[in-house]
Amino acid sequence: MRESLIPIAFPKLIPLENGATVIAADVGGTKTDMAFFAMESGIPVLKKQHRFVSADWSSFADMVVHFYGGHSKPDRLSISFAGPIKDGKAAGTNLHFGIDAKAIGIALGIDKVLLINDLEANCYGMAALKESDFKSIYDCEHREPGNAAVISPGTGLGEGGLYWDGTAYRPFATEGGHAHFAPRYELDWRLFQYLSKRYGHVSWERVVSGMGICNIFEFLRDTGDKEIPASLQNQVSAPAISEEAGNGSDICQETLRLFSRYLAQEAANLALKFKSTGGLYIGGGIMPKIWGETYQAIFYEYFFAVGRLYPLVATVPVTLILNQQTALLGAGYYGAYS
Repeated sequence: MRESLIPIAFPKLIPLENGATVIAADVGGTKTDMAFFAMESGIPVLKKQHRFVSADWSSFADMVVHFYGGHSKPDRLSISFAGPIKDGKAAGTNLHFGIDAKAIGIALGIDKVLLINDLEANCYGMAALKESDFKSIYDCEHREPGNAAVISPGTGLGEGGLYWDGTAYRPFATEGGHAHFAPRYELDWRLFQYLSKRYGHVSWERVVSGMGICNIFEFLRDTGDKEIPASLQNQVSAPAISEEAGNGSDICQETLRLFSRYLAQEAANLALKFKSTGGLYIGGGIMPKIWGETYQAIFYEYFFAVGRLYPLVATVPVTLILNQQTALLGAGYYGAYS
């Protein structure tokens, strides 16, 4: 295996033989990305990829057949899935179908089917990234080796960890995005009460995700008197809110400011819980699209607001992952080295 920018410990360091093939998939609530890798000189090389709309398919197996139809079956199938994994099975939190690795292997005639959480795949995928795939948000003066953490707001909120063993990082999955949202200010309490009536349990995912952007917008719309853009009168979506914020909409700009604050607060929580002196990485598809001076200032203000533990958080470098295919690459690498 080639030396990576971020040293990741895979289950096995002996790769598949040259010429072996892996189909990797990153299955999410909105989209499913699929890629075909072939082993060349010990490295999985991307040969082909396609994006599916997850809601358009009744089963994952049908997607795979459509993807490689007419070609040889892969030697391995490696799946990154947005949801908790147990005994090779997973039910989607934001998806209408689940995954059973053993059943899929039997149905497709593929001997080895691997299934990992999407945030675990994100962590593994960092081994495949280049320096240009990262953007430093905050870099401390004296770096200390230690654990790292990843927080990824997308359709939902993913959180993962990387345990530092002294030589390399060992990724592990969490479901921290579903932990209780913690209001701090009066506005937060009103938002919490608004969402509690809608959902019952209010998690961080309800405010730090694409869904969260919509929830915050609807709260401000329903409890305030700000002007609503015409494009959001009948249908609310995170991309439309982001676009209207760029057009100067006050309510949409306030929505993204609150989203950024909640992201900073939960990122700080994650950094403290994992003692992630090795770094805090922000993944997902939202922040690379909206990041700028305004949101960086908000992040700085609230990420470091941790009271007595400020000296610890100040040692945590923060990095934005720019590559939107990190989980897909991670699934491919996991398939090649497992």
